[in-house]
Amino acid sequence: MSELSGKRVLIFVGDDYEDMELQYPKYRLREAGAEVVIAGLEADRVYHGKHGYPEKSQCAVDGLNAADFQGVVIPGGWMPDKLRRSEWVKRLVHEIGAAGAVIASICHGPWIDISAGVVKGVRYTSTPAIRDDLVNAGAIWEDNVVVVDRNHVSSRRPDDLPDFCRETVKLLAGAGVETAAAAGR
Repeated sequence: MSELSGKRVLIFVGDDYEDMELQYPKYRLREAGAEVVIAGLEADRVYHGKHGYPEKSQCAVDGLNAADFQGVVIPGGWMPDKLRRSEWVKRLVHEIGAAGAVIASICHGPWIDISAGVVKGVRYTSTPAIRDDLVNAGAIWEDNVVVVDRNHVSSRRPDDLPDFCRETVKLLAGAGVETAAAAGR
C-alpha cells in the first residue's frame, strides 16, 4: 500500500501560477498514492503558469467541502494574489486548517493563508517578498528551505521543492508533526 493511499489533496490552480510549484507536488503526491484534485475558480478551464505550462482544473472551488480533503497545496506565482480574493478559497483553507488537515504553501502561496486567517502564531517561510505580509499577519517568519509547524508546511521557492514535498508527504502520512509547543516556542 502507498503511504498516502486513501488521502485526497486539493491543489489550487489559476493563471500565473508558478509552474514547478504546482507540477512537482502534483506528481510527487500521486506517486505517494494520494488522489490529487486540481481546482480553480472555474471548472474544466485551462490555466497557464508563469512560464506557459497549461493545467486544467478538474472542478471549481465553489461548492467544494473542506472535510473531503486531508490537505491543500498552494503554489506560488501571482496566482495566490488573485485567488485570495475568493471567499470560497479563503473559507476552504480556513476550514482545512481548523480541522488540522495539512496546509502546504510555497513561495507566494502564503498570501492565501494570510487572507484565510490561518497564520497567526505559526512559523512560516516564504519568498522574502512577502515576509512583511506574514509578519504583519502574526506569523513567525524564518528564512529556511522548509518550515513545518503543526499542520503547516512552507517553503521559499522552486529550488526548495524536494524538501517541501518530502515534508508535505510526511505530514500527510501522519508522521513527523512538529508543534510549536514541542519545539519549546
